[in-house]
Amino acid sequence: MDIKRTVLWVVFSLSLLILWDNWQRHNGNPSMFFPNTTQEVKPVAAGDANNANNANTTPVSSSTPQSSVPGSPASVVGGDTQAKAEIITITTDVVKVDIDTIGGELRRLELLKHKDTVDPTTNLVLFNSTPDHTYLADTGLLGGPFPNHKSGFVALPGARTLGNGNAVQLVLESEQNGVKLTKTYTFKRGDYNIGLKHTVTNDSGAPIVPSLYLELLRDGNKPGGESHFYSTFTGPTVYTEADKFQKLAFDSIGTTKDVHATKADNGWIALVQHYFVSAIIPPAGAQREIFTRKVSNNLYSVGTILPLGTIAPGASVTMDSQLYSGPQESAVLEKTAPGLELVKDYGWLTIIAKPIFWLMTHIHEVVGNWGWTIILLTMMIKLFFFPLSAASYRSMAKMKAVAPKMQSIRDRNKGDTQKTNQEMMQLYKTEKINPLGGCLPIVVQIPVFISLYWVLLASVEMRNAPWLGWIHDLAAPDPFYILPVLMAISMFVQTRLNPTPPDPIQAKVMMFMPIAFSVMFFFFPSGLVLYWVVNNVLSITQQYVITKNLKARTTK
Repeated sequence: MDIKRTVLWVVFSLSLLILWDNWQRHNGNPSMFFPNTTQEVKPVAAGDANNANNANTTPVSSSTPQSSVPGSPASVVGGDTQAKAEIITITTDVVKVDIDTIGGELRRLELLKHKDTVDPTTNLVLFNSTPDHTYLADTGLLGGPFPNHKSGFVALPGARTLGNGNAVQLVLESEQNGVKLTKTYTFKRGDYNIGLKHTVTNDSGAPIVPSLYLELLRDGNKPGGESHFYSTFTGPTVYTEADKFQKLAFDSIGTTKDVHATKADNGWIALVQHYFVSAIIPPAGAQREIFTRKVSNNLYSVGTILPLGTIAPGASVTMDSQLYSGPQESAVLEKTAPGLELVKDYGWLTIIAKPIFWLMTHIHEVVGNWGWTIILLTMMIKLFFFPLSAASYRSMAKMKAVAPKMQSIRDRNKGDTQKTNQEMMQLYKTEKINPLGGCLPIVVQIPVFISLYWVLLASVEMRNAPWLGWIHDLAAPDPFYILPVLMAISMFVQTRLNPTPPDPIQAKVMMFMPIAFSVMFFFFPSGLVLYWVVNNVLSITQQYVITKNLKARTTK
């Protein structure tokens, strides 16, 4: 009844299963565990994206609130086809944005403080419209032949760079049938929040009842440089106070699985990818409808529609919203909108992960380096669990000490399982050993260490963060594989300290486990591997000292 051996067998089997599953996903096959959140299809060409975006008829999901809104972004008509397209570039200290005067569409957004995963010599481009990647933001009016994301806009004169000021604005105007839409983009120093102000002026001579739509479009592909050995979410998300945080797989849009909140007077919609998010945040208290739709092959959108009410002749109405497009920094997200910090997804262990990240931020304020923060945090967690770990290692040391007697019982009672178990239980009783004593303390700690794993994997703060020497990015794999090798060595030492399985085949399996784990960790972020190495070294130290002291007491 060697519980420890059984647990190790289970861990080893799961490791092989996970490796096989990742290999399957790497080769484009469906995962056994994770839903397929992306469409493995040819990327949308820029021209196709524009055609799909401007299509008069587009497939709409069952959750798109078309019945109550006159028109939709999927079926807008009109637009000044004779207008001259011009790209206006706005540059601040954190973003560089391209906005097209056709539709006032945000077509490109470059994050100046974050490097690209695939090519670290360039900045990360979040919004873009290329043959390989489509990611856009559209706004416009519904309810009549009004200005929309196909209409020609005129950019009013003004500054295009932040310069010495704290804010820069781009004002765009378009008029159709006596209805003028004024879009005002506001960019602030050090801020990833972009102000979106829409002013509708009715000079048509008759009352109008327009609605404002705000929409994010994206292809269903994973971001470049994503690892095949761990899964992170990419796709639309919706948040309302009533329905809370809802994630939607791209391939569920337009199907019966496309279920989310559709009406609210609060909340936001967003597109999420590893480390980054773009969220449209309408004003609190404004009634809105929320929609998702499949625009074309491998192109999807999530958006919101806000009724502006009846606008009398000569009157105007203004709607202020925000577009946050930047890193998933917890403190910034919490200040931006209620619930927005939930895009930094820790899974079902959020209740544990949040305090761990809070502790990490306070340690980082003191040491100023995320690598040393990981080391100190691991040491603090090991210290907190020291009583449990000590009990586990004492139990394992006792099991190792009586291993010869256990083997003798097995040899003496070959083929008689009942008698073997009886004598084993008597041995445990005589030696005062709890066969579960080495496992239960470890089981209690597992949720904490899984939470720490997700904290390190989800935290954009680790991205491009150096530790020392050869580690220049804690979110990227170790370029020289030094940490994975150290991890393999530490796991090998741990295996040697544990009781040796009596079965030679099992003993060989236990010796092979460090290699299997290390192969997987060769592709993991170096910050995660650093955490495991430090944890293993501390565990080895604890186990060695406790085993040595126990031997000293038994020999007296």
